[in-house]
Amino acid sequence: MNPPSLLQIVERLEYLAGKLPSRIRKAVLRELTPLKQLFLQQRTPRFLFTGSGRTAAIEIVGALFGQPDFGQTHHIPARLCRWFDVTFPDRGKVSILDARAADDSAAVQIRDEIKRQPADIIFFLDNGQTADPAGKSDFDDLTGYVTQNEIAEANSRIIGLIIPPPGEAIQRDQIDRTALRLRSALRSNLAGRESILEVLKLAPSDGDHALQLPDPEAQRLMSILARELPNEARMEMIRISQNRQAQHEVAQLLVKSTTAICAAIGAQPIPLADLPILTSLQIMMISGIMYVSGRERSLRAATEFLGALGANVGAAMLLREGTRAVLKFFPGWGNVVCGLVAGSGTYAIGRAATVFFIDGVSLKDARRTYLAARKKRRHPALPNHK
Repeated sequence: MNPPSLLQIVERLEYLAGKLPSRIRKAVLRELTPLKQLFLQQRTPRFLFTGSGRTAAIEIVGALFGQPDFGQTHHIPARLCRWFDVTFPDRGKVSILDARAADDSAAVQIRDEIKRQPADIIFFLDNGQTADPAGKSDFDDLTGYVTQNEIAEANSRIIGLIIPPPGEAIQRDQIDRTALRLRSALRSNLAGRESILEVLKLAPSDGDHALQLPDPEAQRLMSILARELPNEARMEMIRISQNRQAQHEVAQLLVKSTTAICAAIGAQPIPLADLPILTSLQIMMISGIMYVSGRERSLRAATEFLGALGANVGAAMLLREGTRAVLKFFPGWGNVVCGLVAGSGTYAIGRAATVFFIDGVSLKDARRTYLAARKKRRHPALPNHK
């Protein structure tokens, strides 16, 4: 599903929401916001490198996120004073800005870059030598960039990254000491707000001089980024990391928001008119889960999956309008239960799509998940009318 198709669905939803009662309209628009951010406003995550160390920026990127497309590395200057995109084949890209050891003229350019596009995450690189005479200057630079990021109305999130000097081991307490120094340097700038997400350490790769992030710390980093990045940048990071936990978190967000919107729309007394938008929302949700899993968005594949579950438009029409026909004898409850039917069906479809595209279960097991989820979330019993 391409952005124009998504935009049409969102515009139609916003138009329909404008006709809903105020309380429901606000709820629909609130749930629609993360969907717009994840899909229509999607962008690359932006990472600022500051601190010490002479390790090339591209080597640090490779250690953190896996090997990038080295076909483009010859275009990277020795010192990056502007945002630069690094591509990972078939996964996505990140933008980096290397502010380490910048002279006065470069620092001015870096501040302009931050003003234009603030950093999502600031990596403070520490070479592990606490006696380094440049240490104070490194922290002064960090606090300056944090201040500039705050002026640009972006929350400053910081990750400490310890880089071992060649041939030297990092002391066991270095992580704690680096975290303490970061907190001390930032205490006055952030008014006591905790902004240090984690302190990690790189290690030499086996058999060569390249650096790597050990697997446990790599998993922790990806989970942090998937959680802390703005919604606009989360999707790209999750596709790059292929972190299963992060994929589930975003899939759950998609299912939750889409279910809430479908339930609100389904509860309105507009027979048949809401079916196209409900189905479009469900297809958008499936295509989003496909994209989170690392696949390309496909309207056709999402529609085929919906039909394979037995949750096609014809079945939905029979269920929804049949329910309305029965419930017209229960004034005040008919629309509520129709909303629950639409919501429970959407939730079940989302659960089935998650286990199929992310967990890799068979279509047969995905269908079982769909039926079990519908049964679990079926509407409550109707009240007695005397």
